[in-house]
Amino acid sequence: MIFPDLFLNSTDSYSSKDPCSHKTSDDSTSSVCDIAPLVRTVEEIPEPITTVIKGNIPSWINGSFLRNGPGKFEFGKDNFNHWFDGMALMHRFYIHDGEVTYSSRFLRSDSYVRNSEKDRIVVCEFGTMAMPDPCKNFFSRFLSRFKIPKATDNASVNFVKYKGDYYVSTETNYMRRVDPQSLETKEKVDWSEYIAVNSATAHPHYDREGASYNMGNSYGKGGFFYNIIRVPPPEKVAGEDKADFSGAQVLCSIPASDSRKPSYYHSFAMSENYVVFIEQPIKLDLLKFMLFRIQGKSFDKVMTWEPQYDTIFHVVHRHTGEQSKVKYSAPPMFTLHQINAYEDKGFLVMDMCCGDDGDVIGDFTLENLRRGPGEEMDKFYNSMCRNLPRRYVLPLTVTDDTPSDQNLVTLPFCQATAVKTGCGKVCICVCELYDEELFQYGGLEFPQINYAHYNARPYRYYYACGFGHLFSDSLLKMDLETKKLKAWRHPGLFPSEPVFVPAPNATEEDDGVVMSIIITPRTEKSTFLLVLDAKTFTELGRAEVPVNIPFGTHGVFNEMQ
Repeated sequence: MIFPDLFLNSTDSYSSKDPCSHKTSDDSTSSVCDIAPLVRTVEEIPEPITTVIKGNIPSWINGSFLRNGPGKFEFGKDNFNHWFDGMALMHRFYIHDGEVTYSSRFLRSDSYVRNSEKDRIVVCEFGTMAMPDPCKNFFSRFLSRFKIPKATDNASVNFVKYKGDYYVSTETNYMRRVDPQSLETKEKVDWSEYIAVNSATAHPHYDREGASYNMGNSYGKGGFFYNIIRVPPPEKVAGEDKADFSGAQVLCSIPASDSRKPSYYHSFAMSENYVVFIEQPIKLDLLKFMLFRIQGKSFDKVMTWEPQYDTIFHVVHRHTGEQSKVKYSAPPMFTLHQINAYEDKGFLVMDMCCGDDGDVIGDFTLENLRRGPGEEMDKFYNSMCRNLPRRYVLPLTVTDDTPSDQNLVTLPFCQATAVKTGCGKVCICVCELYDEELFQYGGLEFPQINYAHYNARPYRYYYACGFGHLFSDSLLKMDLETKKLKAWRHPGLFPSEPVFVPAPNATEEDDGVVMSIIITPRTEKSTFLLVLDAKTFTELGRAEVPVNIPFGTHGVFNEMQ
């Protein structure tokens, strides 16, 4: 069922009088609306509450739509500085026989518990430094600046899965195991107790045998390394209720191109036989990192965008851990999320969301996000880079005999190029995966595919959020064959990352639904779970829940038998 008053297709336009109007395709602007209510503290809802169903939620959907993200932005008189710093709030929409309930819980991390007990911020986060205890004497407070703070376990980025168990994760060495039904916080897991890494991403990949793969850092006298991690499939004894990382191993350690300035990364690419680490020119200055506590600066201040460096693709065989001797490089770019990667006729095809300015991460301070509508907000939005879908193609059969100074990419459907230079490197140039229609949606991010059936395989469709605002304000479906898109968008409504759920007995790639949580700053307690038909991208139904939900990060669908 379609709700025509709230569905706009890609040819619809906004009234310039609307307070949530957006940047138009001719680069003229009108004021973007106030999103401060989307980054404020809310109450948790630990016991499931019913929702009001409008339209039709398909009865074959049976499971939990789990979401994560910041949900508490102050303790006592202390306020966090950056959106990433807010305490993790977990959400669950439980769907069964066309009905939906909602619940939420704050993650009882050590950071949350300690901040709550002291009623002030006592644990450092990405953009917020914890101040010394005012009750200590001056000498003690001074010495505390010379202590390297422990990493936070405020796992507010994603729900991830290892050996059949769910964890919430951030980008430090800590995760928290959680119960996906009750959202109860369980034990803290420290990666460094299992393998020699000091952190890991919140975006693992999964193979079809049930193993999980991730990336983590390590550093020491030998330098700085990027490590590919493998956690084997589950072998847990039935009824055993504890974290299990037995058999976890580092497949390959990749030395940083500059050990003094390693790269920041948020995710990585994986095909059927290869893992690709993307070393991009967002750099972490290790000297600043050692001094930032003394200087009273937060972690985000040690990250810099340095476009004088190229982007380097490190290719590692997923089954042997052997690193390719070929050095693949591309012009500087910034990426957070990959769309998909697969092999085709001796080439590795990688699609990802890319930008040309890596300073964007530090810009999402709460001060910037809470600016009221007007010229300053417009100026800030228009200064942000637009992330766009791009394709990189890496030839996998390069040898000493491969000719130089000619395009090695022979795939008929792709205009990307790869040229071996005289020094033995392979220089990659991209193929753009969009046309001008995408610009009216502000570019895109948070890409998702039919992961269960098409990850690491040739595919046609992906789903994403359009960014006509600082936060996503549309849902998009992209057809890679035609570069045409379908869109769901309405002024004042802000969707979360779309998650695809395949239909039972599906015969086509887009047989299924796309789910997203829709929030709005306009009206109190007007959140709803949106369910779109993935093929037509029209609304099937929604589940309205009378709560406020802040803008979140990532989530998953946990199918229940």
